[in-house]
Amino acid sequence: MGEYKPPFHITDRITNLVAAICEQVGRITVLSHGNLSPHLKKENRIRTIHSSLAIEQNSLSLEQVTAILDGKRVLGNPNEIREVKNAYDTYELLLSLNPYSVEEMWGIMRKEAFPKDMRL
Repeated sequence: MGEYKPPFHITDRITNLVAAICEQVGRITVLSHGNLSPHLKKENRIRTIHSSLAIEQNSLSLEQVTAILDGKRVLGNPNEIREVKNAYDTYELLLSLNPYSVEEMWGIMRKEAFPKDMRL
């Protein structure tokens, strides 16, 4: 089977227009995710925090994480409670952080978890 030849010539103008269209589609996709209800966003954020911390052996339940982020007191390891608060703070600051600085994000996540002389 022979090579397909489209009924047009691909020019720099066509390539630039395709790139511009892709950029706009990407922008619309990102912006459309902002249309989630605030309640659904909060619920997703809580589940994300709970799952991420569970991987790190945080034993707090989803209900406890929800209560902590609602400002309620819960029984639990103070360090694990602090991890929940720090993870929430990190997610809130995520768009303002330097994406190439592991130290910056790690510093927020571990805030108050270690003495100042042990921090990065």
